Amino acid sequence: SAAMPNFTVDQIRGIMDNTDKIRSMSVIAHVDHGKSTLTDSLICKAGIISAKQAGDARFTDTRADEQERGVTIKSTGVSLYFEHDEEDGKGNQPHLINLID
Repeated sequence: SAAMPNFTVDQIRGIMDNTDKIRSMSVIAHVDHGKSTLTDSLICKAGIISAKQAGDARFTDTRADEQERGVTIKSTGVSLYFEHDEEDGKGNQPHLINLID
């Protein structure tokens, strides 16, 4: 499992100031369609929670009533840092695919 990232304040400021690397997204779906599970998986990949916790942690359910009922009531913002190579080693550039269902 990945270790918890450890950044200095200056490193975080540098990451936040690099707006070319910032992507904003929303997870929107019907009730019980995996929004919290998907979000937990992304948070796990960022090293904030363990793979064992992902799916059960409900990391973004911060309110007591959400935790008691097991249902997300209010939206929650989360900032995640993910570094990727500009090329995959074979000279291919990665592509971001936008899907709307």
